[in-house]
Formats: sequence, structure tokens, C-alpha cells
Amino acid sequence: MNEQIKPPFTRETALAKVRRGEALWNTRDPQKVALAYSEHSTWRNRNEFLQGREAIAAFLQRKWQRELDYCLRKELFTFAGNRIAVHFRYEYRDDNGQWFRAIGNEHWTFDDDGLMNNRDASINELAIREDEREIFPAVD
Repeated sequence: MNEQIKPPFTRETALAKVRRGEALWNTRDPQKVALAYSEHSTWRNRNEFLQGREAIAAFLQRKWQRELDYCLRKELFTFAGNRIAVHFRYEYRDDNGQWFRAIGNEHWTFDDDGLMNNRDASINELAIREDEREIFPAVD
């Protein structure tokens, strides 16, 4: 899992990149996740704009401090050359026990080494009841 998947992507390698990204984000380890991005990677996440691994790790630290029991699913939408587009869903609860589902799309661009150098995410979110949850951690 340490070997980078590099562009240009085939269907097989794009799917593998999406699966690895999903597994990595589900670790909820900001430092580990940030290593998948280039040193100067740029992000748009909703209305927040970030640049660089340190900013990404700090953002993820804040995110997972408030998004408890976070669980994510990604699916490949399309790919070409060094770009991949995904559709994603994730669920989490806040510290008051309110559950949320977020749904969105991401556009990814990768450098020649297979590190993501741009992530553009559009996300919509809604409150749900616990019994409406659809996304659960994978069972080994």
C-alpha cells in the first residue's frame, strides 16, 4: 500500500486510487492522510481554501475533532490522464449525538509522482436520525 499509483490512470488504477483514498481517510489520521498530497497541494473544501500539507493536516485535525464516528465511502465517477473525479458520502455524529450525512463530488489532479496536487470538493450535508444511517465501518 506504500507504493504510489501514478498517472496516467487506467480504469483499474483509478479505481485503486479511489479505494486507497477511502481507506486512508477512514483512518482519521490527519498526518497520514496529509502525506497523500503534494507539499504545496491546493484544496477547496466547501468555502475553505487551503494550501500545503501543514494546512491540510490542521484542517483534518479540526474536522475529525468535531465529526465523530466519521465513516466515508467514495466511488469513481470518471478519470483521464492525471485527473480523477469521485462521488462520495460520509456520515458522522457531533458531540450532542446528532447524526449527519454529507454527499458530494471531488475533482482530483495528481502530480507525476502520484501525489494529489489539487482537490476541489463540493459538499452538501443534512441532519439524519441514527436509524437512517447507511454507512458503517467495514468489518474485516
